[in-house]
Amino acid sequence: MSCGCKTSGDSAHSCGPKKTANGCESVNTCGNSYKLSVFDWLSDINNPAQNRCDLVEVRFKNDRKSFYKNVNNIPLHIGSIVTVESSPGHDVGVVSLTGELVKIQMKKKKFPEESILKIYRQANQKDLEVWQEARKKEDSVKIEARKIAQRIGLEMKVTDVEYQGDASKVTFYYTADNRIDFRQLIKDYAGAFRTKIDMKQIGFRQEAAKVGGIGSCGRELCCSTWLTDFRSVNTNVARYQQLSINPQKLAGQCGKLKCCLNYELDSYLDTLSNFPSSSTTLDTEKGRAFCIKIDVFKRKMWFAYIDNSVAWYDFDIELVKKLIAKNKRGEKSLPLEDLKQPDTPFQSIDLIQENNVDRFEKKNRGNRNQNRPNNGQGQGQGQKRNRIERPEKSERPERPEKANGNGNANSNNQPKQPRPQQQPKPQLEKAETGSDAEKKPQNPAKKKFKKKYPPKKDNNA
Repeated sequence: MSCGCKTSGDSAHSCGPKKTANGCESVNTCGNSYKLSVFDWLSDINNPAQNRCDLVEVRFKNDRKSFYKNVNNIPLHIGSIVTVESSPGHDVGVVSLTGELVKIQMKKKKFPEESILKIYRQANQKDLEVWQEARKKEDSVKIEARKIAQRIGLEMKVTDVEYQGDASKVTFYYTADNRIDFRQLIKDYAGAFRTKIDMKQIGFRQEAAKVGGIGSCGRELCCSTWLTDFRSVNTNVARYQQLSINPQKLAGQCGKLKCCLNYELDSYLDTLSNFPSSSTTLDTEKGRAFCIKIDVFKRKMWFAYIDNSVAWYDFDIELVKKLIAKNKRGEKSLPLEDLKQPDTPFQSIDLIQENNVDRFEKKNRGNRNQNRPNNGQGQGQGQKRNRIERPEKSERPERPEKANGNGNANSNNQPKQPRPQQQPKPQLEKAETGSDAEKKPQNPAKKKFKKKYPPKKDNNA
């Protein structure tokens, strides 16, 4: 009737059904988003009987845990399914920790010893069947509870539903921004579900821990896998770590600041304790300079002049401390460019030009000229398009002369003559005889017409 897990389990761990003493299969209880809060490294050590601890930590659905006393000295280990005392009736849970470490956990969580309940027995087959049937109804009950709350018009969200082991009580976990009036809601819940109703408000972090999900890092949420306590997180934590105050990047699935911002905070604070203040100003011969930014990993500080904040100069913190001590003695230090002679200053002009609308046109023009091959022509004036080289006019062949309608031949080099005015056609006298007589000029259109439609021959001639 036990799972046999050495740890308290996690959401990725899943154990198959186990055979009980009666040959029946027990319910699968390990793949239920249980947290790996503590490792029982004393489980293999045999303690003397007189110093044996009878306190046991029992876990229930999701992250709910409590401490119980083993008054009957039942042989228990991690993973044993037990039936414990509850109000009203009894509840069913899984043992998550035994031995001396339970006292340490109770002291850490400040659990009062007066409220410790007792363990009845190891869960039998009937207890497991009732518990399993109650767990199957939780999803449908949650959907129905949300509909009832919406029908009444309450501004709340039912996050999770948990049945007690004997199905005599159901607990509704909800989140809300304002105070909720439950007088009508509890009446409707009691009439719909026919059991004792318990309402428990939780925070948005606890909601994310119960629901679970994937964080921006690509892993499961820390609050749903191993994180047991929620420390307060504020925006100063992001400022100490030189992070941009962007709510979309700093917020987690719960809508609050990420808990992982506290993980490296102590290391940053220890390192920043050796840094001068970020509001430090330096008095130089060229003018006053103020601190622009700090690099914790490189242990450097960037400074710029008050009058000219375009050029940034980075210095080690040891050199900055020396310059501060020199200013305290009333002496001015050398200009920043002289102190940072080997390296070129960091130019922030590119950052300013990012907001310029014309930056795309300048880049496109430069790329367009660079992609064109250069044949050695047009240097200093930009590259030109490759065109077919044409010979000079002196080397071109002369075109044949064209005859105009008046019989005058015009060459290409001569200017075009104006068109002569039309004169009345002379009337030619008809010659009586001779083939050399002058004929009347004919219209070219009539010639084409005669060629296309020749005159018919007279057969009688």
